[in-house]
Amino acid sequence: MKYTLSTNNINETIYVGKILGSLLSSKILIGLDGDMGCGKTHLTKGIALGLNIEDNIKSPTFNLINEYTNGKINLYHFDVYRLNSLDELFLIGFDDYIKNDGIKIIEWSSLIKNILPKNTNYINICKSNTNENCRTIKFNFSKDYEEILIKAINIFNKEL
Repeated sequence: MKYTLSTNNINETIYVGKILGSLLSSKILIGLDGDMGCGKTHLTKGIALGLNIEDNIKSPTFNLINEYTNGKINLYHFDVYRLNSLDELFLIGFDDYIKNDGIKIIEWSSLIKNILPKNTNYINICKSNTNENCRTIKFNFSKDYEEILIKAINIFNKEL
């Protein structure tokens, strides 16, 4: 299912993530793309808040992955921007992470799209050309998560 949502500031982007995180099940893979500084990590921070994870969410740019296991569901946050080769991913057990329970978010997923499963759910965040605070968030979710996405978007639209 494809859907587009607009936010007016970082707090709204985080809030979209928080709503989505509060509704997600324990086994989803999200490929997250967008230009540098568009809010990928802020959206992830919101998802973590929705999972009751209180850790300070930071982009794992130099680590490849940050694990958050103190919420209602484990969150595995990847950033493949600085990935030198796919071997680096496989050395950290990427295959196992993808198969296991937990919410997996991969920033810059387009760089490794050819190795991601068919059922990967995608989010792309775009900066506005006219207002530096506004974002367009484009969702492309599998049928399995269509109901959750519709519910999250309805909650967001109703509350703002």
